[in-house]
Amino acid sequence: MQFFRLSEELQPYFTALYSFTITCADDVLIEDRLHPEWATMRFTESGVEPVASVCPDEVQPTWPFVASGPTSRAIKFGLRESRIWGLGLQPVGWAKYVPVPAADLADRIVDARTSAAFEVFAPILEVVRTASPDSDDTARRINNHLLEQDHRPVPGQDKILACQHALRDPEIADVTMLADRLETGRRTLERMCSRYFGFPPKLLLRRQRFLRSLARYMLEPKGNWSNALDGQYFDQAHFVRDFRSFMGMTPSEYADTPHPILDRIMAQRMADQGVVPQTDMPTVLRYSTKT
Repeated sequence: MQFFRLSEELQPYFTALYSFTITCADDVLIEDRLHPEWATMRFTESGVEPVASVCPDEVQPTWPFVASGPTSRAIKFGLRESRIWGLGLQPVGWAKYVPVPAADLADRIVDARTSAAFEVFAPILEVVRTASPDSDDTARRINNHLLEQDHRPVPGQDKILACQHALRDPEIADVTMLADRLETGRRTLERMCSRYFGFPPKLLLRRQRFLRSLARYMLEPKGNWSNALDGQYFDQAHFVRDFRSFMGMTPSEYADTPHPILDRIMAQRMADQGVVPQTDMPTVLRYSTKT
């Protein structure tokens, strides 16, 4: 697993760029479950494309360039021997690069090769398919492609960024507080969240509350659900209901399930979702100009 930091001017729009290599016997399927997150794109450089589905659907084969909109339910996935690149879109990145409402693709997985929503990113598949053995060089080429698209204007960018940051604040407990923080009306907030974040603000706040709790549990050396609960939960039963809704299983079932992929990327993915502090990544490339 390798993480790469994009150019500073790209960072408000994307989560971390990463690559991972799965090495296993041909008949082995490595399975895991992703928590709800912002939109993501994955590009298969070599090997077998993943199988995946949004819970509770059964997993299906995917495509060399596969994308998911923002999710409020876990994504089940399975991987065979392969090398895959991943890139996530922050809500303000959706506003900048994707011409359709996020709500239209929420909780959906699509063949991004044929989707107008992800057309601007389609050339990245060719970049990874023609990659050299040098991962840093491939990351640099992806970064350069994204820089070439950076001219696109984002109407209302400041308001979208402000909402993106406010959702990360554990003191924001309800939609009224969120609207007040943004100094905007509730109907305007609802429209903005549907267009760029994929879900109503009430669900987005519930999702952040849940992810904060999940992050505390998974990132502590000795995870304990009781100690992990966010302060906005009334009690453990309240948390269990949310867990079932978002992950399709109970906390105990999740704790008893191996997470061979997610365990290796959990800290960075939670940082991308804004529920733990951003920290330096294991492999960091800092780009300032094209090469």
